[in-house]
Amino acid sequence: MCGIIGLISVDKKSDNAFTQFKLATDALQHRGPDSHDTLIAPPVALGHTRLSIIDTDSRSNQPMTDQSGRYTIIFNGEIYNYKALKQDFESQGFSFVTESDTEVLLAGFILHGKKCFDKLNGFFAFSILDRSTNTVTIVRDRFGIKPLVYFMNEKTIGFASEMKALYKLGFEKQIDRVSVFTYFKLNYIPAPSTILEGFHKLEPGHLLEIKINDENLEIEKSQWYKIAYDPASEKDLSAHDYKQSQKVLKRFVRESVRRRLVSDVPIGTFLSGGIDSSIISAIAKEEKDNIDSFSIGFPDHPYYDESKFAATVAKHLGVNHHLIEIREKDLLESANTFLNHIDEPFADSSILNVNLLSKAVKEHVTVALSGDGGDELFAGYNKHQAEFLIRNPRLKEHAVGKLGP
Repeated sequence: MCGIIGLISVDKKSDNAFTQFKLATDALQHRGPDSHDTLIAPPVALGHTRLSIIDTDSRSNQPMTDQSGRYTIIFNGEIYNYKALKQDFESQGFSFVTESDTEVLLAGFILHGKKCFDKLNGFFAFSILDRSTNTVTIVRDRFGIKPLVYFMNEKTIGFASEMKALYKLGFEKQIDRVSVFTYFKLNYIPAPSTILEGFHKLEPGHLLEIKINDENLEIEKSQWYKIAYDPASEKDLSAHDYKQSQKVLKRFVRESVRRRLVSDVPIGTFLSGGIDSSIISAIAKEEKDNIDSFSIGFPDHPYYDESKFAATVAKHLGVNHHLIEIREKDLLESANTFLNHIDEPFADSSILNVNLLSKAVKEHVTVALSGDGGDELFAGYNKHQAEFLIRNPRLKEHAVGKLGP
């Protein structure tokens, strides 16, 4: 991952914020240890901390400005189809000076404007400054995989990968009581809200366009992506349709894994032994022979220890498997550091384990693929079944419902 941060302000009292901007960028250095840099040219400042994945050469460091000097980009994420896009843009006359997906993304914006976003296959949060039109465009990927938070008023907007970086710019911190109530209901705080008043998450598939005037900022938020749905295309599926869908799904999953294996740094997989991570690891092994897999073990609590299942799958696949044992003392010792890194409460205790796993895995690989998201996509949790039964009650549920007052 990388870290991005930006400040746009026409407030005459914002000089201190620009003075503190480098410190604010430094607050994101844990997201990008390979390089960090800033562009400070009031009324705009852009900062970036880089974790090098593609084209590790320093020429691909950010903020990155195009050869004309008109556009500057800061980008967190990865564009999986950047090689195909690069060939397309070269055929349109664009000349590249790096091998990075960052420059491909910038080229797409230069050539096609906002329409280029539909061409992107990847996950991302980025901002592009256009000096000619005095505008800044801030974009988040289709499903909100990469984080993007912002604080704004009529004359100032600050945005970053994490809220803690924005604190350095002097934005006031005040607990949002409605968000606290929402958190206790849902165990997380959905976008666009955050735990703090005045701070917002940019929703998935949305963008902000900021027009910089002498006295104020014109800020417009719009949705650039939504899942296409046409009720008229619905149909009852047959057994043949189901079997065909299985083949299509298998092809999509394989293509998805293949794209994510494109990297200039070592890649591995998180392997729990469950269905999702086992499928991802199996495909990764087929596509790339030298794959390392990693799993967690809990020797202090054998009941929760599923590492034997991961080891069985790893042996079957023939991957280089690593077991990371986590004990109670490890969780306790890491708790304060972990809590200092999250922006707001999030009631999923598994993130403590993933934090320790990721820290250990970093000693071996830079990128790790996981099966996260499988249950959400394929309704794998009990809550999905409960929601289905509410919408499609059977005789038993009908009978229970009739017992109510």
